[in-house]
Amino acid sequence: MQEEFHRIRRLPPYVFAEVNQAKARSRAAGEDIIDLGMGNPDSPTPPHIVAKLVETAQDPRAHRYSTSKGIPGLRRALAGYYRRRFGVTLDPESEVVATLGSKEGLANLAAAITSPGDTILVPNPSYPIHQFGFIIAGAAVRSIPATPDDDMLRALDRAVRHSVPKPTALIVNFPSNPTAYLAELEFYREIVAFARRHEIWVLSDLAYAEIYFGDKVPPSILQIPGAKDIAVEFTSMSKTYSMPGWRMGFAAGNPRLISALARIKSYLDYGAFTPIQVASVAALNGPQDCVEEMRKLYRERRDVLIRGLAAAGWEVPSPEASMFAWAPIPPAYAHLGSVEFSKLLLARAKVAVAPGIGFGEHGDTHVRIALVENTHRLRQATRSIRAFLQAGSNEAAELASPRVALG
Repeated sequence: MQEEFHRIRRLPPYVFAEVNQAKARSRAAGEDIIDLGMGNPDSPTPPHIVAKLVETAQDPRAHRYSTSKGIPGLRRALAGYYRRRFGVTLDPESEVVATLGSKEGLANLAAAITSPGDTILVPNPSYPIHQFGFIIAGAAVRSIPATPDDDMLRALDRAVRHSVPKPTALIVNFPSNPTAYLAELEFYREIVAFARRHEIWVLSDLAYAEIYFGDKVPPSILQIPGAKDIAVEFTSMSKTYSMPGWRMGFAAGNPRLISALARIKSYLDYGAFTPIQVASVAALNGPQDCVEEMRKLYRERRDVLIRGLAAAGWEVPSPEASMFAWAPIPPAYAHLGSVEFSKLLLARAKVAVAPGIGFGEHGDTHVRIALVENTHRLRQATRSIRAFLQAGSNEAAELASPRVALG
């Protein structure tokens, strides 16, 4: 009776736990920790969305069970968003389903379409649910490069030729969490052609579609002709409208995949609270100036962070999209790996970041920095990091043995 349950055995210890525990200890000791670890938006939900939630919640009928695939008006609103934003036509009845955030949708679709032993292709590094949703469902995961370029395409070709059994599904996520990579439409064209040729399902995570900072506007894979033959795409209200705790997302695309997800959800939930769904309709159909304001906010924070880190001697690529900076560990500390470096940064600079290894073993050379504090706090963070890096040149040499325990 002491043996670990089968599905739990396949899940490694949560790698963020060490940093989270150290952060909790520091806060319990009264220390001021600037938390840039979790991608948890700090801005309030726009008032017109909250007002619609309150209005609807005052109707007693709205407190009854909802529907697991989403109320019709919400599915129509998501279809309208795709038509306006991407020029993609969706049937709200057969090609859209509402989810309890994109994470739930990804995990439940993995459970719906996976047979034990299936091979799934997942970028490494990537958001944990991309691989662990399938691992929980009994699949074997094969890692591919995370970059939207020829390296990924060549890896896909090798995977089809050398995997047994042949891969059944592929995950793509652009703009990417954690790397902030941004794909172009031509790359999706290659992905769709490859997947159709080899009869592989594609699950696209588009949760950060509206967080972009330049002329490159993130596309949808569903813009490619024939994509709906093999692809489904997940979006989320969490980042676009600062609604993370509301847990509202969507899947859209291939009718067979949408039907599979809706069917398994019908056994598991009654859908989100109806007032949340109605408020989400107001968000999608209402004024969108709040989305542009959100982009400006994250762009300003990005610029403050990247400039401040450069002044500290830490060169970090400026992300074109997403709410994250994917930061290579400074060379003097590279031997530590991402967990020990994150713990050291917390202990010395009082700044919390996410260890890159939490997103896959190929992320261990980086940490993820989330733009979830205001510019004043970000400047404070970069000043503290600068002091840590300047004072730590001698300390770094002393920490030359790998994986030093920092306690």
